Amino acid sequence: MAKENKKNTTADKKELIRACAKELFSEQGFKNTNVADITRKAGVATGTFYLYYPSKDSLFMDIYLEENIKLKNAIMADFNPDDEPLQALQKLMQLNIAGMNANPILREWFNKEVFSKIEENFNAEKGLDSVDFMYENFLDAVRKWQDSGKLRKDISADMIMALLSVVVVVDLHKEEIGMQYFPQIQAYLTEFIMAGLYSADGAQAKGEVDVH
Repeated sequence: MAKENKKNTTADKKELIRACAKELFSEQGFKNTNVADITRKAGVATGTFYLYYPSKDSLFMDIYLEENIKLKNAIMADFNPDDEPLQALQKLMQLNIAGMNANPILREWFNKEVFSKIEENFNAEKGLDSVDFMYENFLDAVRKWQDSGKLRKDISADMIMALLSVVVVVDLHKEEIGMQYFPQIQAYLTEFIMAGLYSADGAQAKGEVDVH
């Protein structure tokens, strides 16, 4: 029983630290929150913090990834593969940007002062792997669009996914490309890629894109 109580206490402390950190990150931002702020709010010693988290960066990314997964799940729940392909993808992008801007944790991704640090940690933690569940949903949609004649069949569904992944991956290179071009550059990339992927029938049905 003593061991069980100790485990519960340990879990409670870790969750308390995490909850307090999330509140502070949301209120003050990543840059203006330090470990001392978190431990003071949680009422624990600094040493206790480091028992559970190696750094402020690590704790923030743990919270960030969880919030990102929640958002992506909500977006996919609203995804309709019966929609016209470009409109479906544009809607997903709009929902993602709106969702990130509405969430103070995720909004830090667009913070010019800290985005390079957050990107670095996101890559180190293999953040894209945490939303792998989106890949299969998109792959099924691409195949459906191909079967219905909306997208070209001479390009494999996997290759189409690879092309669309460029829109996602480019978001990890804001510093090299220029923060001022985001997120508009992703909207343009989506439009240009989809223009080349529409079949002749799909382009005519869409009424806007001519691939020939």
